[in-house]
Amino acid sequence: MVTQVEQAREWLATAVAEARAGLAEGGIPIGAALYGADGTLLGRGHNRRVQNGDPSVHGETDAFRAAGRQRSYRGTTMVTTLAPCWYCSGLVRQFGISRVVVGEARTFPGAHDWLAEHGVEVVLLDDPECVAMMRDFIAERPELWNEDIGQD
Repeated sequence: MVTQVEQAREWLATAVAEARAGLAEGGIPIGAALYGADGTLLGRGHNRRVQNGDPSVHGETDAFRAAGRQRSYRGTTMVTTLAPCWYCSGLVRQFGISRVVVGEARTFPGAHDWLAEHGVEVVLLDDPECVAMMRDFIAERPELWNEDIGQD
């Protein structure tokens, strides 16, 4: 039987593949995937702020949009390579997504603690590949990273 953490790590692989795709496109390497309560992949996506010239296309919002309209988001899991920002955390709360799997929160703390305080189950994996990918990107493209997180 697969444990919750093993399943979370398997699902994280989808988000990591999306992050790598975004990086290859010249964007910010943050990927996400939305899984249904039954484990079905509903949608996947990556940060496309640079590619689309649209500041609202974060990894989580891209995966959410790819999933399409659902009758309910209860029981779903948002998997993301990086701790979700306030914007994406708001999306999780607004639509009642039950669980968030976070690849890493070292390079950006996000709002996962706030989500946990408001009843969302948070699984923090502290994945070395996710940490290395973001640290490398921040070192190579600090101006783009600062733009993404709203820093001058």
